[in-house]
Amino acid sequence: MSKAREDGGTGTLGKAIAVLEVVANAKNPMRFTDLLAEIDQPRGTLHRQISNLIDEGLLQVNPDNSYGLGLRLLKFASNAWAGNQFREIAEPHLRSLHEKAGETIHLGVLQGIEVIYLDKVESRQSVRMYSQIGNASPAFCTGIGKAAFSLLPDEEMYKRAQRIVFNRYTANTLPDADAFLAEIAKIRASGNAFDREEHEDGIHCVAAPVGAVHRAFYAGISVTAPVYRVGKEQLEGWADAVRETAAAIEDDMRLKLGPRG
Repeated sequence: MSKAREDGGTGTLGKAIAVLEVVANAKNPMRFTDLLAEIDQPRGTLHRQISNLIDEGLLQVNPDNSYGLGLRLLKFASNAWAGNQFREIAEPHLRSLHEKAGETIHLGVLQGIEVIYLDKVESRQSVRMYSQIGNASPAFCTGIGKAAFSLLPDEEMYKRAQRIVFNRYTANTLPDADAFLAEIAKIRASGNAFDREEHEDGIHCVAAPVGAVHRAFYAGISVTAPVYRVGKEQLEGWADAVRETAAAIEDDMRLKLGPRG
C-alpha cells in the first residue's frame, strides 16, 4: 500500500495533499498515468485535484507534461521556516555547538516516523554534508530521529514503531522493531543517540533529544561528520556538549514560551 493510500485522508484537502506528497517524494517526474497508478482516487477526481493545484500555483506542468511542485510552495516553506519560533530559539545554541565541534550541526523535528530537518550549520571543513533544510529522513536510522523518538510516551512510541518499514540502508541499519526499541531504551538511559553509519555509509553522528514546551513536538540536535575525518572516540567525546546544548535550548524555550504543560 502506498503512502498516499495509507495516510492521504478521504476529504478534499487530504486528497490534494496526497497528490502533492507523491509528486514531492517521487524520484522521477510523474505524469498523470503515474499518479493514477500511485494514488487511490478515481480518474476524474484526480484530474480535478491536479487542475486545482495547478490553478493555485501548488503544482506546475513541466515541458515533458510531467508535474513538479509549484513555486507558491516555496513561499509557504520560506515563511514557515522564517517564522518558526523553535528554530529561532535554537539557532544561537546550534552555532555555539558548531564553534566547539567544527562539524555539521543539524536541528530536526519528528513527524510521524520521519525526521524533518529545520536548520543546519555547515561544517568548516572542505567536505560537507549534502543534507538540506526541509528534507525528511527515516527516524529509525538517524541520530536525531532516534533521539526524538526517545521522548515519545511509551504507548505512542510502540504504535509508531509498528509502522516503520526497516529498510536496510547500510550493513549497520537496525533490522527490526525489537532492535530499534532496545536502542531507544539506551538513549533514554544515556541522553544521547548515535547514527553509526546506519543511514549512509561513511557518515556518523551523535545526537540528543530536545523536549518541546507543552510537548507540542519532539525534536533533536546532532553533530554529523564523515568517518574518515572524525573517529568514534572523537564523536563520542562530543556527547556531553550535544546533550548540554539540547538542555540549553529546552531552558531557553521554557523561558520564552512558558513552562511545559
